[in-house]
Amino acid sequence: MATAIVRSALSRAAIGAAPKTSLAPKRRFSSSAGHDDAYEAAKWEKITYLGIASCTALAAYVLSKGHHHGEDPPAYPYMHIRNKEFPWGPDGLFEVKHNEGH
Repeated sequence: MATAIVRSALSRAAIGAAPKTSLAPKRRFSSSAGHDDAYEAAKWEKITYLGIASCTALAAYVLSKGHHHGEDPPAYPYMHIRNKEFPWGPDGLFEVKHNEGH
């Protein structure tokens, strides 16, 4: 190992040149453009927690206010005409029970 280092130093001294520099430029990726990864991770962690807190506060505010359900439709007598009973009973599956005696 030491002989290789001495041989390399002697060959450079004999040629009189500085150490070789490669002609290919050093590759710089966008992720390593001088930013610290820990700093970026901490920044996005803070942004995430701030977003969670603000969405939770907004949801609590919106859900705490009541909301209007609208008017009940008029009770027209022709709207609940039943010529034949349903197989499951006198009322439909998804409507208010009109025949309380059954």
